[in-house]
Amino acid sequence: MNKEWSEMNKTLQLQIKRKDTFVTGIDTLLELRRTLMKQILQFRNELSAADFCAMPFINAKGYHNKTIAYSLWHIFRIEDIVAHSLIANNEQILFAGNYQSRIKSPIITTANELVKEEIRWFSKQLSIEELYHYIADVDESTTDILKSLTYSDMKQRISDDRRKQLEMLNVVSTDESAYWLIDYWCGKDFKGLIQMPFSRHWIMHVEACLKIRDKQFSVK
Repeated sequence: MNKEWSEMNKTLQLQIKRKDTFVTGIDTLLELRRTLMKQILQFRNELSAADFCAMPFINAKGYHNKTIAYSLWHIFRIEDIVAHSLIANNEQILFAGNYQSRIKSPIITTANELVKEEIRWFSKQLSIEELYHYIADVDESTTDILKSLTYSDMKQRISDDRRKQLEMLNVVSTDESAYWLIDYWCGKDFKGLIQMPFSRHWIMHVEACLKIRDKQFSVK
């Protein structure tokens, strides 16, 4: 893991656990996200459409066996779902902004259910330009949500009603490779949700994207 990102993540995890450092922890989280977003935006400037859909590690084990387009969709669908359906309890950006149609995505799920050539095919359907508009809108809305949270919110848990509402949206595939996400999210309090989808999850997938990018550059 990138040393700078890892250290920032470790720091914020400790800070948000304590009332007297919680606000500082949110600031650290937002700084980490800004740093990672710079890398995400750099992909748009340096990669071709083919690079976004490339799978140079298709048979490998790890997050880098996917595509960059898939990874970006996956990061921000999970964030959109968690931030809006589970924490803020309002409409997801995907729906509010008509982004499924704009991105030309054949699915509204997190895409966990897709494998190998399914991932490649899915990636080729996406409008990268509109995907980046979606990324910007989700990031902005999550930032507002994070800034609104207080230390006392951290112990809130997902109610049964909110879980049922999420299940009715069909934004998580019923495939066993995906459906576990609902149990995972709904087993966390708000602090637990902040600690994974909004920070570490970004790091893991951005680092996988960097491996794919570097491999693409090495064969050109």
